[in-house]
Amino acid sequence: MKCPFCGFQESKVIDSRHSEDGSSIRRRRECLSCQKRFTTYETVESLPIVVVKKDNSRQSFDRSKILNGMVRACEKRPVSMADMEKAVDEIVQTVQNSLDREVSTDRIGQLVMEQLKELDQVAYVRFASVYRQFKDLNTFMEELNKILKNK
Repeated sequence: MKCPFCGFQESKVIDSRHSEDGSSIRRRRECLSCQKRFTTYETVESLPIVVVKKDNSRQSFDRSKILNGMVRACEKRPVSMADMEKAVDEIVQTVQNSLDREVSTDRIGQLVMEQLKELDQVAYVRFASVYRQFKDLNTFMEELNKILKNK
């Protein structure tokens, strides 16, 4: 770490503490050349994720939109908010772990459906009917038959 006083490249860490919110580490350092002390903060670098919509427009990734969609699909179903939060955390983790900085709404929708299929099949069908925009009863029935076949 470069000393802000003399510019020397070497310093030693005297003290490390977590910040109050736990998102960074505060370090007290001492320059090995001039012996002056200074503070640095270490944080995780997060790269922004962009969502590519069906019309090719782009907007920033928003975790709350995924959660809101799942809440609507699970309305009046025996799915706890904690289970939905956990599912959204897994989706966000999957998106962040991919090397792509852009993710399509199709990919997000697939991830949501995978999670909902595990949580509640009725919620899954609700979400799928909106997400896949079923045009008629036959396509809806095909999806239901797939679920029944997998049981």
